[in-house]
Amino acid sequence: MDRITIVGLGLIGGSIGLALKAAKLHSVEVVGHDVTRSALGDAKKRGAVDRTEGSLREALKGADLVVLAVPVLAIREVLQDAAPLLKEGAVVTDTGSTKALVMEWARELLPPHISFVGGHPLAGKETPGIEAAEATLFRGAVYALCPSPSAEADAVKVVVWLVENILGSRPFFVDPHEHDGLVAGISHLPIILSSALVSCTTQSPSWREMSKLAANGYRDISRLAAGDPTMNRDICLSNRESLARWIDACINEMQAYRRLILEEGPGLGERFNKVWEERARWMLEREGKVKEQGLDIPSAGDRITSLFFGEWVTKRTRQMMEGPPRPAEPKK
Repeated sequence: MDRITIVGLGLIGGSIGLALKAAKLHSVEVVGHDVTRSALGDAKKRGAVDRTEGSLREALKGADLVVLAVPVLAIREVLQDAAPLLKEGAVVTDTGSTKALVMEWARELLPPHISFVGGHPLAGKETPGIEAAEATLFRGAVYALCPSPSAEADAVKVVVWLVENILGSRPFFVDPHEHDGLVAGISHLPIILSSALVSCTTQSPSWREMSKLAANGYRDISRLAAGDPTMNRDICLSNRESLARWIDACINEMQAYRRLILEEGPGLGERFNKVWEERARWMLEREGKVKEQGLDIPSAGDRITSLFFGEWVTKRTRQMMEGPPRPAEPKK
């Protein structure tokens, strides 16, 4: 491979570029393209690319691998413009947060001699732009991959190489429609919830006073509302049906909490206990520690009644972060 071109030099594209440069692939040229002149200059200044091109034609010339790191609804136009410019046998991948529409566009617009492998890194942060890019942004993250049916096996291997060896992520092969249904609940719905919280509170007549009391909890939950507005809009509009179903489910859940609060019965405490246990299990399973180390999660009732709960949390958190204890070194 001689040349990799990144189209879109924001947070994601810039971070991929930085990871490629950090890998010191001396025989590979990293070329960057963006429609914003300032992004081109900043990417070069930060060392995310070897060369920048304001012309898509020049950026794609001779590219073996092309990474489309643009907002989802911009991908169709980029594919349309890029199709006649790509060299035969080139591999194209994207980083869009939804996959079904993107895969459909790729099938419709790309010629048969181009292999397309859809991608979605489940990583990021609220600060957009090349200024916030990090070479380690994707390290340890799950990276969803959706190869098109016509993609060559070697093309898929190239994208897996990028994901594993360069970005340090974990490939997760998934059907595009299944992907969109899954991420609607755990990735896209949180954006709506975060944005709705900010809308609800900042539009209150009491916001001036409330804002003085807003602390870590409000900051944490509202973090996703600080994401790139264009990207958030595109995510929602490109996954409408799945996201609408999850919003309906969330509305039903909120109504259930409302009823439990007004009833003043035991149901509310039981609900909080259940979600505490579910989240604790997810946090441990996320690190692969439940099966690996045989960790047992106490029920919320046990937690409340135990005088040693603080010790349990400290111990399990340390185990989760550090892994199993290292064996003692043999005596000489």
